[in-house]
Amino acid sequence: MKKAAVIMGSDSDLPAVEKTINTLKEFGIPTHVHVYSAHRTPDEAREFALAAADNGFGVIIAAAGMAAHLAGAMAANTILPVIGIPLSSSVLDGTDALLSTVMMPPGVPVASVGINGAVNAAVLAAQILALDDPELTGRLKEYKASAAARVRAKNAAIEEKYNA
Repeated sequence: MKKAAVIMGSDSDLPAVEKTINTLKEFGIPTHVHVYSAHRTPDEAREFALAAADNGFGVIIAAAGMAAHLAGAMAANTILPVIGIPLSSSVLDGTDALLSTVMMPPGVPVASVGINGAVNAAVLAAQILALDDPELTGRLKEYKASAAARVRAKNAAIEEKYNA
């Protein structure tokens, strides 16, 4: 199975990104986590992205707030799919990060999830990696079925309480 890379711009992003890491691990996806800044360590970020495909990665998830250039910097230096997680900050509540992540020039795509969408980033990464992995496809089907079962149970409880 190909690996997933989870890159964050700062270790202060870890509380939000841990949901991504944990969800990838629940799917059994080998996950490597790094802190590379598009602005403070651009050479390391570029080196990682350039070598990612050769190093067995199948997808890169990049999380950053504020200027949120990290996903774009990764996408500029790899042919792998890059998923951006725009993170909320105290300045503009993540709107700036969202726009910086999704507004990429032609030829340098970044898939983006919503602000602080850490779980969705992991599920999207799993769906990308599952294209070549029947076992992972099965785990995704179980995940979706489990989510549906939880909603049905909540619906039953609400109906019982209010529709009696």
